[in-house]
Amino acid sequence: MRIDIISVMPELLEGPFAHSIIKRAVERGVAEVVVHNLRDYSVKSTGRVDDYPYGGGAGMVMQVEPIDRLITKLKGERRYDEVIFMSPDGERFTQGMANGLSLMENIIILCGHYKGVDYRVREHLVTREVSIGDYVLTGGELPAAVVADAVVRLLPGAMGDEQSALTDSFQDGMVEAPIYTRPAEYRGWRVPEVLLSGHERRIEEWRYEQSVERTRRLRPELLTMNNEQ
Repeated sequence: MRIDIISVMPELLEGPFAHSIIKRAVERGVAEVVVHNLRDYSVKSTGRVDDYPYGGGAGMVMQVEPIDRLITKLKGERRYDEVIFMSPDGERFTQGMANGLSLMENIIILCGHYKGVDYRVREHLVTREVSIGDYVLTGGELPAAVVADAVVRLLPGAMGDEQSALTDSFQDGMVEAPIYTRPAEYRGWRVPEVLLSGHERRIEEWRYEQSVERTRRLRPELLTMNNEQ
């Protein structure tokens, strides 16, 4: 899988992609993550890619032409399944969306900045608008890193134990059951006896019951969504 990320501040993405699962996935050839500096496609030699908004108002707006130049170039080199714009008013990013994106071959992620992008970008160049939450950040770089991390870790070969991702919270529409490790007792805090029993069926039943209970307590809307499907 290839992920192309378009940014006006590519240095913000150096850290997230230089470590952990994404780094190993890239080294193994499981994924390719390429960050593009939008300033390289500026219409002016100054590298400027923003301008004042028509009609007045505060803030600067990312111009349509540099974005179109870069996306057109990329599309001339390969086919893309999605061109995603990271925006606080986009579709909420979920584990289900991450699962779907992980099945694709190539995606582009556009990081917004300043006041946002010329709306013609959203009308004509992107295929999907995605949000990681109802809040505003300085730019779309951190949200893009979140999406890339969530997607890449699902790719076959990205993780040492591929079954691990399948047992994460939200994979089955509920939050994960409690997990424990050694020691079995610490300061009087004991691991539930069922997890020490070695009885696989009882352990699975306990985990399911705990998952339902925690979902009902922490994220009850997930149970409602599951019942509606």
